[in-house]
Amino acid sequence: MTEETKAELYTTLAGEGSDEFEERRSIFIGHAKHVTSEEEAMEYVKAKKKEYSDATHNCWAYLLKGGIVARYSDDGEPQGTAGVPMLETIRKSGVCDCVVVVTRYFGGILLGAGGLVRAYSHGTKIALDAAEIVTYEKYTELRLDCSYSDYQKYSVILPTFNAIIDNTDFTDKVTVSFAVKETAVDALSQKITEMSGGRDKAERTGERFDYR
Repeated sequence: MTEETKAELYTTLAGEGSDEFEERRSIFIGHAKHVTSEEEAMEYVKAKKKEYSDATHNCWAYLLKGGIVARYSDDGEPQGTAGVPMLETIRKSGVCDCVVVVTRYFGGILLGAGGLVRAYSHGTKIALDAAEIVTYEKYTELRLDCSYSDYQKYSVILPTFNAIIDNTDFTDKVTVSFAVKETAVDALSQKITEMSGGRDKAERTGERFDYR
């Protein structure tokens, strides 16, 4: 995948999820959530630490803003055995704008440094999977003003370009607000020009990441 292609994609979590497993009598519970700011990430961490206040450890990590912002905590586990492996698991998954908390209830058997790294990495992975990893593509937002008769024709054409219709206003004219993948903009614009004899033109109004 080229750097240009990567820039057209955004991988994150669909929402929130959790899963758990047992490792040598210790219970590990992984929690993950899509977040958009450090404040939101830390609120989630604090909420989980409060919810699982009786746990032995609540280790956490988050990654934001295209991988530029990252923080983690071992929360009492030996240094480098929890927070760092969790963060690296997030990075390897390709997910960004997310926070993960892995809760541990100690079962009385020491896992050793290697065992802890594997356990916290696995706890992170199952949490990410439970929250559902999704990849969004870059879409261009457009607005098209047209007559009622032309709208009937465009309403047939837009689905062939996999357009996402955001809003349609019917007044003395029809105004359609929609979004298409960046790669389809030029072809769609040309099609509208051809169909209207140059009368209509889709105006760019913004861009966003979305999926279809």
